[in-house]
Amino acid sequence: MDMLKALILGFVEGFTEFLPVSSTGHLLLVGHFLGFESKGKTFEILVQFGAILAILIVYFWRLMDIAKGMLTDKAKRNFVIAVLVAFLPAMIVGFFARDFIKGVLFKPEIVCFALIAGGLVLLVVDDLKLKGAKDDVMQFSIPMAVKIGLFQCLAMVPGVSRSGATIVGAMLMGASKRAAADFSFFLAIPTMAAAFGYDLFKSYKILNTEDITLIVIGFVAAFVSGLIVVRGFLGFISKHGFGIFAWWRIIVGCLGLAGLWVFG
Repeated sequence: MDMLKALILGFVEGFTEFLPVSSTGHLLLVGHFLGFESKGKTFEILVQFGAILAILIVYFWRLMDIAKGMLTDKAKRNFVIAVLVAFLPAMIVGFFARDFIKGVLFKPEIVCFALIAGGLVLLVVDDLKLKGAKDDVMQFSIPMAVKIGLFQCLAMVPGVSRSGATIVGAMLMGASKRAAADFSFFLAIPTMAAAFGYDLFKSYKILNTEDITLIVIGFVAAFVSGLIVVRGFLGFISKHGFGIFAWWRIIVGCLGLAGLWVFG
């Protein structure tokens, strides 16, 4: 049964990681109602490695092109610096607040309220009809990247959504929906890799063979579902916006609160 639960949670992670709906929030809620409890909430962090691999594969040739040209192409070099600068705020907050985040904020009730609040924010942003002038991530300045990085820190609260916070932050600073989502995907690589590496370093001593098996199952499921979402999400939001994700968040948050009230 734990293997089946790990498989379900892995698919949930992959499908929600790159959507503005909060993968961690969904993992915590689904895991709560499935009765799945990982040691130190480690599964919920380490399973993200599957989603990281999905991003690396989908963006492989773009990453290779940037890597080859960053020493000679100023725009590509500035873009790499922008991504790293945007990553720094979350790295600092995550390093110092890890125990507080996992020990205090990883609660189903907090997730539900954050999902609802985030859904309302997405509805407002969608209604603003922002006209993004910056349609290419290579146009993002360093100061703009810093501000996007600060928005990403909001996602330390489970239920807020890392991708949602960074996409909204980028759009409020003049990026188009597609460029904002594109930058969010690139920013996910160092952010999620650092979260994975740091949590593994802090938790590997408490993991046994069964824990590792469940994480591997979740990783594979997250990789497969993550591939599907990454390939289709950019085109979807360019045409349809965030309305469906906003209502998804609000409905899931309300259902979660109802479930907690009825079942505990």
